[in-house]
Amino acid sequence: MVADSAQQIAARNAASAKFRAGHAGHLDLSYGEAEREKWDLYPGRDAAAPCLVFIHGGYWQRNRREDFAILAQGALAMGWSAALPGYTLAPEATLTGIAWQISRALDWLAANGAAHGIGGPVVVSGWSAGGHLAALAAEHPAVTAALAMSGIYELAPIRDTFLDAKLRLSGAEVADLSPIRRPVVQKPIAVAYGAAELPELRRQSRAFHRVRAEAQAPGPLIPIPGADHFRVLETLWTPDGALLRAAAELLR
Repeated sequence: MVADSAQQIAARNAASAKFRAGHAGHLDLSYGEAEREKWDLYPGRDAAAPCLVFIHGGYWQRNRREDFAILAQGALAMGWSAALPGYTLAPEATLTGIAWQISRALDWLAANGAAHGIGGPVVVSGWSAGGHLAALAAEHPAVTAALAMSGIYELAPIRDTFLDAKLRLSGAEVADLSPIRRPVVQKPIAVAYGAAELPELRRQSRAFHRVRAEAQAPGPLIPIPGADHFRVLETLWTPDGALLRAAAELLR
């Protein structure tokens, strides 16, 4: 547990509300019919610049994209665009359904992003449950590279925790939706985690990167010194933050 997690979350939510209020041009754009199937787009100055997609976390069963709007700040500061998709939460959606929603969201962005000032290469990122979804989304043809932060890459342990009460993971989902079990994606994927995170999160990040490295797939393993599960995000939204720089390096 993170001792000051409630304060960190409240501060991030407040910063996101302020940021979102100042960038009201391309919000709540539907990519599907469900209530949460919406994009918030933050186009940069150059429509051809890269776009950082950020998928929020919350155990696949809580949180919303609006409360992570501040994650667009760093991308905009370095001349990129940013885009945040929403998705239906468990138990209303299965994990299979959530993964398909992210894929459909990326279909929509590929087809419609340029009309909203977002036409460059896509780096998909995500944190916690979003790190898991970003690792899966790296397979999408519209994605050039990925940044998976504090993710879950082997789902089997989840079935033995309270989280499965809403997820109700099937054996087939564990096999099909664990990124570490899927064919290795030969695109750059940076795997990041906070050095002060829970041991299991650190272990899974190292294991996922090791499988990729053994297959000679590109992308670094990035432990963030001193960062807990929440502070690791600060290095993506802060201009010149370590993970913001890592995202840029993925395209070089």
